[in-house]
Amino acid sequence: MNYAQIVLPLNLKGSFTYKVPEELVSEIQIGMRVLVPFGGKKIYTGIVFEFHDNEPIEFVAKEVISILDDKPIVPQEQIKFWNWLSEYYLCGLGEIYRFAFPSSLKLESETYLKLKPNVKVEFENLDVNEMYLIQALEVRQLINLSDIEAFIPKKDIIKTINSLIDLQYIEIDEKIAEKYKAKEVAYVKINNEVLERQNLTEILLLLKRAQKQKDLFLHILETQTENPDVPIKKSELFEDGYFGSSHFKALADKGLVEEYYMQKDRIESYEGEIEEIEELSEAQKSAKAEVDEAFEEGQNVLLHGVTSSGKTHIYLEKIEECIQEGKNVLFLLPEIALTKQITQRLEKKYGRQLGFYHQKLTDFERVEVWRRIRQNDIKILIGTRNALFLPFQNLGLVIVDEEHDSAYKPREVSPNFNAKDAALVFGNFYGARVILGSATPSVESYYNARKDKMKYVFLEERFGNVNLPEYELINFKEAQDSKKVSGNFSLHLIDEIKKVVDEKNQAIVLHNRRGYANVVECESCGYVNYCSNCDVVMTYHKAANEMKCHYCGQRASKPKTCPKCQSENLNERGVGVEQIHEEVVKLFPENEVDRMDVDSMRKKFAYEKLYEKIEEGETDIVVGTQMISKGLDFDHIELVAIPKADSMLYVQDFRAEERAYQLITQVSGRAGRTSGKGKILIQTFNPDHPVFQLIKMNNPAKVYKYILTERQKFHYPPFTKLIMIELKHIKEDKVNRASQFLGSILRKYLPEDCVLGPEKAPIARLNNLYQFQIMLKLPRGKKYEEYKKLVLQSITEFEEITAYQSIKKQVLVDF
Repeated sequence: MNYAQIVLPLNLKGSFTYKVPEELVSEIQIGMRVLVPFGGKKIYTGIVFEFHDNEPIEFVAKEVISILDDKPIVPQEQIKFWNWLSEYYLCGLGEIYRFAFPSSLKLESETYLKLKPNVKVEFENLDVNEMYLIQALEVRQLINLSDIEAFIPKKDIIKTINSLIDLQYIEIDEKIAEKYKAKEVAYVKINNEVLERQNLTEILLLLKRAQKQKDLFLHILETQTENPDVPIKKSELFEDGYFGSSHFKALADKGLVEEYYMQKDRIESYEGEIEEIEELSEAQKSAKAEVDEAFEEGQNVLLHGVTSSGKTHIYLEKIEECIQEGKNVLFLLPEIALTKQITQRLEKKYGRQLGFYHQKLTDFERVEVWRRIRQNDIKILIGTRNALFLPFQNLGLVIVDEEHDSAYKPREVSPNFNAKDAALVFGNFYGARVILGSATPSVESYYNARKDKMKYVFLEERFGNVNLPEYELINFKEAQDSKKVSGNFSLHLIDEIKKVVDEKNQAIVLHNRRGYANVVECESCGYVNYCSNCDVVMTYHKAANEMKCHYCGQRASKPKTCPKCQSENLNERGVGVEQIHEEVVKLFPENEVDRMDVDSMRKKFAYEKLYEKIEEGETDIVVGTQMISKGLDFDHIELVAIPKADSMLYVQDFRAEERAYQLITQVSGRAGRTSGKGKILIQTFNPDHPVFQLIKMNNPAKVYKYILTERQKFHYPPFTKLIMIELKHIKEDKVNRASQFLGSILRKYLPEDCVLGPEKAPIARLNNLYQFQIMLKLPRGKKYEEYKKLVLQSITEFEEITAYQSIKKQVLVDF
């Protein structure tokens, strides 16, 4: 075993061959991290993937510098999983490695280090190299690994850094997100000493000339004497406007009253009843029995439960069973904002054995989780899609909640893989069972479950026999014709919202489009403002009074006159969520209206604050984009209004109908969760559209049947497999020629019907790069693997052309 194949954290295909020096042969194992030189003077941390004795012919293999671990850090199952991901999604192992590992576990020449703030270093406990490094950092705040080579031998660098990180003297330079601080609330009380030392008459004499101060003092005294245990909120004193803060300040300066703060915990801990509803309902019991049966037969499960049917309950039962068997659990969520409710239930029971892993953790915290998982300290891990790469020991159960969510397969993050599908394969490598859960499963999962690739379990009633919400379609065209509209709202819709708000309940208004207006257009010459980096019209945001490009982030001020013809007739076209919000505020001036979209949630902790307002009933109407539809569980939301439902359907995407169904159903699940009187109002120009009619019937099986029939007719997934190849370059003609060339290679290997394009992307230029797309529609089954090999072969042939090496390409499998 003289040679090792090593994966480096670089966006390069495959692994690299290195020679294993004599002295390391006995220690080195598969899955360990090693330090290797690469490309000139750079050093990287690589992972050993396999050993062999085949000496490379074309080059002399460099030697491994040193080993970084005592025992393998990547388990055998993970190595199989990485190989599968790389083959199935046609991405490099290096990309997976970069995505999977926290930065401090894959140190490279460009990594920067810094001293931890306010740290006292005990030099007598350090060895020579550690002292050198600390002294160097005291002189220069930041140092990268290449600089350290100057005064520490290569083979000792990583050992030195790791030992100082463990001692908590130094850290990897990263922007660290602060934890959410608890909100402090001001309370007031009468100063105890005053009452003991002075009698009341003296105090009132002292305040004789300040009537308001005297009244305020007596008001506080009275409230405090009536209910000595209830603290008095400072804000409540000034509510009716009779007292002002100056009166309070004067009393405080005289030492008669004092102000103190108490923490009101916002989102960290939960004080409500602790899960009294442990007993499963009959429907849940039979669903759980079906899940158990499937697990015994070695099948995975698709749990399709209507909104608020208590899927989480079934998860908790299965988690409990799995832990009793001494196995561990991985619980995947599309985004970390949704963890609140499940976390509170699990924390009560498992405390320290519960772990989290997601994007918002600092690097040090990620490494901590990584180590604890490796030592088998964590029994339940809640995480987003990158938690699939942790070195689990004995995994027994994987749960993928909200499995239809597009956050499991974001396009912008490489490697491009779908966490839901990957979880099924991942569970298989570990011999663990997998549950996919959702109120609106993706069409592909539903189809697979119906084809018996998974067990299909349907929970059709809400927990506690609460009724499902009712749907009502409002024909906006008719309302317009009979002049029963106000802006974008029909009068009927306004009346319904008013009714709910008057009953002291809350309403949600959903409009899935950011900004205020889609476009600002000149009436005289038709000029519109395009983004300078992309072929996209800039969206007008009224709140910030600027034009924004939603693709590259470019901003510009809103023009006062037309830049082309100097006319002042500028008109806003199209409706964004800010405009709907503005309308709702005008229609309901008495009520508190809040907006929830990416732009209004940018401020720190805005999400948590709004969450609190809704929970405490301080807000009446929430207007927002799809953000609202996710995981909010409040008792008083009784109505969901969708004023422009058509905009969801008319999108260039074969999944538009599926997404519209999912979004409407998910957001409807927020209504009437306890009362069972939820109502969903869908305002549309086309109430006869099949999707709206089917949603109204509240029958999921029919919706899926309709979508599957449409898909089969036009050969779309799940009946075929799609691969999208995107080519990007700063020069349009170059990327155009390249795409034509790649298209011709693909047509050489694949049947003509399978290759669509090349075509300009729907948005032809993004971030100054022109984009061309080729879509491949391939048959399912045995042929698919053969065709995929041919696709790889075509891409390899394309890459051999030197002129096209500067072209960026992205291959999206299962597009």
